Amino acid sequence: MINLPSFFKEIIMMSMKGSDQVSILHYILITMMAIGLKNHVVVIPPLIQVAGRDSWLSVIFAYGFTLIWGLLVIYIYNGTKAQNMTLWLQQSIGKVATMIFNTMIVLYLIFLATLMVKETVIWTNVSYLQETPAFVLTLFLTVVCFFLAITSFRAIAIANVFFLSAVIVFGFFVAFVNMQFKDFSLLKPFLEHGYEPVIMGMVYPASGMIEMIMILFLQHKIKGKIRYKHIIIIGLLLTWLTLGPLIGAIIEFGPAEAARQRFPAYEEWGLARIGRFFEHLDFLSVYQWLTGAFIRVSLLLFVSTEIFQLQTKKKKIWFLLIIVTMMNIVALLPISDLDYYKLLKFVFIPFTFIFFLTVSLLLGFVVFFFKNKSKQPKKEVKM
Repeated sequence: MINLPSFFKEIIMMSMKGSDQVSILHYILITMMAIGLKNHVVVIPPLIQVAGRDSWLSVIFAYGFTLIWGLLVIYIYNGTKAQNMTLWLQQSIGKVATMIFNTMIVLYLIFLATLMVKETVIWTNVSYLQETPAFVLTLFLTVVCFFLAITSFRAIAIANVFFLSAVIVFGFFVAFVNMQFKDFSLLKPFLEHGYEPVIMGMVYPASGMIEMIMILFLQHKIKGKIRYKHIIIIGLLLTWLTLGPLIGAIIEFGPAEAARQRFPAYEEWGLARIGRFFEHLDFLSVYQWLTGAFIRVSLLLFVSTEIFQLQTKKKKIWFLLIIVTMMNIVALLPISDLDYYKLLKFVFIPFTFIFFLTVSLLLGFVVFFFKNKSKQPKKEVKM
């Protein structure tokens, strides 16, 4: 059992050694947890329902789109010369326009954090804490994320390294243990209903991959140069994190049964067993999900404070206290799981893709017309 006060104290002490910058490797590892959780568990149910047994093709096509979109990300990075994005925008389009632009982004980041809290609480109530009130779970998760978010980017990176190693080990474990239940013939016939379901399903994995745009709002916190190869690597890792449980659900349960499941990735843990005597290993998935949600929500909250340039600890604390309170209120709104899932499938996930695509296009437009106004020396990035 982790002693939370001691854990946060240790993280804070370690993060105080040196600057609040992290290497690109640490950022890649953070995306594996923060964005990977969404692609690993949240987008899979609607993706299977839309694209069926060919949903794995949607993921590959979404990765292809990400590679093209990644060129725009690198163009923006070069144009802003790796400066603090808020400061660069203020120099380019003025403080008022920057405030409006930043407010929209922060509100949506907070909305994404709230969705993750809601999704986690629903899964927790369904899987292993059926009698625990939702407000207790919501409050606990948001409070621990609040404490990590008020520390530093370096602290988040350090905490992420602690958790990620076990998450990866458990992931490979369930994949290999469940080989006895896998029937790869269930992936055939390919393109059973043509390309249309595959194209329609692309929006779900792409809505996670496009969250890589957060790297632009943290670029001043990353040591060294961000290159196009890093976008390729991050996209490849997110593709792998999506394909693993997605294909696993199809070949273990079949596309029809997998499409009926609310949390297919969790159901795969229910099959895991070693021989006749080692069963009920799904408790390991609790660690995977909770640590992923912890890092994801904390990162989204931290990025919000960075965008608003809240430098002092006091301002961060008050801002995040207000945000966490709002998150608890919204996450506890009386809405059935069925209605929430419909909103998630038809509105929230597709709109996330549209929103961040629009943000990236707007940033690209601003860079194209205003990049020469920056006063910092250019930090060129090799493709």
